[in-house]
Amino acid sequence: MTIVLAIDQGTSGTKAVVVGEAGEVLALSEVSIRPNYLPGGGVEHDPQALLDSVLRAGRVAVNQAKRDIDIVTIANQGETVLAWDPNTGRPLSNMVVWQDRRAEAICIGLRDQADDIAARTGLVLDPYFSAPKQAWVRQNITTEGVVTTSDSWLLHQLTGEFVTDASTASRSLVMDLDTVAWDDTLLDLFGLGDERLPTILASDDIAGTTNAFGDTAAVGGLIVDQQAALVAQACLQPGEAKCTFGTGAFLLANTGRVAVRSSANLSSSVAWQQGGRSTYCLDGQVYTAASAVQWLEKLTFIDTAADMDHVAAEDSHGVLCVPALAGLAAPWWRPDAKATFTGMTLSTGSEHLVRAVLEGIAAQVAELARAMASDLGEPLQRLRVDGGLTQSRVLMQAVADLMRIPVDVYPSQHATPLGAAALARCAMNPSLALEDAIIPWSPSQTYEPKWSDAQAEEFSDRWRAAANALT
Repeated sequence: MTIVLAIDQGTSGTKAVVVGEAGEVLALSEVSIRPNYLPGGGVEHDPQALLDSVLRAGRVAVNQAKRDIDIVTIANQGETVLAWDPNTGRPLSNMVVWQDRRAEAICIGLRDQADDIAARTGLVLDPYFSAPKQAWVRQNITTEGVVTTSDSWLLHQLTGEFVTDASTASRSLVMDLDTVAWDDTLLDLFGLGDERLPTILASDDIAGTTNAFGDTAAVGGLIVDQQAALVAQACLQPGEAKCTFGTGAFLLANTGRVAVRSSANLSSSVAWQQGGRSTYCLDGQVYTAASAVQWLEKLTFIDTAADMDHVAAEDSHGVLCVPALAGLAAPWWRPDAKATFTGMTLSTGSEHLVRAVLEGIAAQVAELARAMASDLGEPLQRLRVDGGLTQSRVLMQAVADLMRIPVDVYPSQHATPLGAAALARCAMNPSLALEDAIIPWSPSQTYEPKWSDAQAEEFSDRWRAAANALT
């Protein structure tokens, strides 16, 4: 088999994993990065710091593994953008991160076209996606160079090529979901019609070669981070779903070869392109998951994320939290929403607030699952989960209680790079089926619902009313 350097370039850091012939992790390196939160909803990364994190994490992992790398793959943030000079590779702006809300006015100006945009792209018109951010950069920062998602710049730095992948392009609001091609009409709507655009590659294409991590290696297996986790957890059949609990929480369900147009305000995207065919997914987002836990740390309610379960009360005593600390995403799409606590009394302590935040994260995921069931035509049967917050028994049990289904915890903290590595193997061996490239796994733990149906329904009704009051 193939030795893969899989790089997970995320919001809070870059993780590099060297994956061996049998799917074993030979080496791991992580480099933290911190976005800069600005007034007015701005969230930015320093491009050079982000590139340095990719190079440093990758080189450390390769040096630790002491193995020759056959292929490098990158799983990227999906909707983060920047302007840069295609001749020199020099950044011409900071990276505008997926959480950034400053393109809201651009979306408001296109509100009359929202239905047509959704029909063409499968996406809700919202500054979460990349094209509004690209238009904002052009209107407010620079008209020079090219403006692309972060993956295209990173890949240019590594290979000299000008490319993106189908899953990333499908998060743009300017790609036709059915043809998986740039849409000239949509590009004109966003004022991007004259832009030079990267070539859209399949997830099992070879993008080029690089010697950034030692001897020359291929670069391929490209995919958005959330879709990569869907691959790793072997959600290969329609209706199979996973949720990644990272900076945010992201629920994705495979819809097979069908690009579903959601009637419940969810997004529909390319999950991956492999073997000459597109697989699609529905997805919904919770903007603040681990970032809400970091907020609890900032308030000194907990010392670290590891303290959550020890601090959280056994019962919230009626306290509800809608943790909309960065607005509400699907299915509400209210970037202006603010977090709330309700039901507090003089007996309320920090332990009740910690419990309420965790239950609030779980409640948002459960609401996404309800919306997803209406689009799929049936409820989800199980949920596979990954990410750092899966270590919280309180949170995972709340997810099982509110979704009313078993929750299977992925046994590795490296779902995203392992999913990208599977696609990289397919890129190196086009005859390899994706299911054969994925490392088999069994849950490290399964959470079964403990609440009664009546208890879950009563909580969900109260929480939903509190969330709807914000919109």
